[in-house]
Amino acid sequence: MTSDPHRDGPLQHFGAPLEEAAGAVILLHGRGGSAGDILSLAQAFYLPKLAYLAPEAAGNTWYPYSFLAPIEQNEPWLSSALRRVATTVQSALDAGIPAERIAIGGFSQGACLSTEFVARHPRRYAGLLAFTGGLIGPPGSDLTHTGDLAGMPAFFGSGDPDPHVPWQRVEQSASVLRGMGAKATARRYEGRPHTITPEELDFAKRLIDEAFA
Repeated sequence: MTSDPHRDGPLQHFGAPLEEAAGAVILLHGRGGSAGDILSLAQAFYLPKLAYLAPEAAGNTWYPYSFLAPIEQNEPWLSSALRRVATTVQSALDAGIPAERIAIGGFSQGACLSTEFVARHPRRYAGLLAFTGGLIGPPGSDLTHTGDLAGMPAFFGSGDPDPHVPWQRVEQSASVLRGMGAKATARRYEGRPHTITPEELDFAKRLIDEAFA
């Protein structure tokens, strides 16, 4: 097994060319999803001046076990997935888009990966959109990170109960990012299935509109 399983996966692009874009939105799909699936979300918060980028995981799964499993059980896939997000961010930076004009988000496994990446690579991004996800690690582990997110807006939305993501972890993740300087909002949707609601997409649209005004 390669130590970097996600290195050569496809990258889909929607919207403005990177070299001409006023900003970039990186979207990460959930377990069993695809880059095309998650890019379809971009229609809900589309701005023609933005480039929307979606890398795809090897086998359509970023890491094999729950995000609540011991970190080592999800290696080397987790580290490879984080590197894939980093190279996608770097492609936007190389095109002349500054970090504060790059938003990162995803659904479920992609939301967890987005949140973990932002916490491990803190800087002022345009925003974080975590649709049903949170920081990665087993219950009871220390999820704190150091660094400054410098007022980055972040949205966490999740159903409760959710079959994969405990609401407590969503709240805890929002709190950790606030401690790093993010302006994080968490919304709990009682009884909502494992999906994304129109209300969450509306919140995401407002965040994107304001971030790239």
